[in-house]
Amino acid sequence: MTIHPGDFKRGMRYLAASVTLITTYHEGQRGGLTATAVCSVSADPPQLLACVNKTAGCHDAIGASGIFCVNVLAPQHEEIARRYAGMHGVEGDERFRLGGEWRRLTTGAPVLGGCPVSFDCKVVECMVAGTHTIYLGRIVDVAIDENATPLFYVDAKFIPGTNMFRPSI
Repeated sequence: MTIHPGDFKRGMRYLAASVTLITTYHEGQRGGLTATAVCSVSADPPQLLACVNKTAGCHDAIGASGIFCVNVLAPQHEEIARRYAGMHGVEGDERFRLGGEWRRLTTGAPVLGGCPVSFDCKVVECMVAGTHTIYLGRIVDVAIDENATPLFYVDAKFIPGTNMFRPSI
C-alpha cells in the first residue's frame, strides 16, 4: 500500500531544501537541471547523491559521461533556478548561454560562479527508484565561496538564505 502522489507532493511542500543546479558535460554538450533532492552520503570517502528525473534533458548525459557537479545556488541565482527547472521554455546548452559565470573543475562539468559551494563528482553507482535515478557521486573537487549564502525552496517558493545560514569555517 502507498499514498497518492498528490498527497506526497503536498507533504513535501513542508520539507525545506537547498536549491541546487546539477550540471554535466558529455560529447561537447553541457546539460543541467534544478534539483532539491541532493544529500551527503559519506565524508570518508567524500560522497553525495543526487536524484534526477529520468525525463530530465541531462539525465542520460550524466549516466553516459559519468560526471556531474552539484552547484548549491545563492539568492541571486533564482532566475537561473527557474530556467533550469523548465519554467522559461529554454532547453539544452541554450540555458548556459543566457547567463551565469561558468568554469570547470576536475571533471569538466560546468561550475556556476557565486555559489556557496559546488561539488564536482564522478558517478560511482546509480540506482533506479521510480521516476528517478539516484546517482551516487564521489566528490573529486570542490569550490567554496565563503561570502555566499544559499537559496532555499519550501512551499513551492524560493526563499533567500541569510548570513545565519553561512557555516563558520
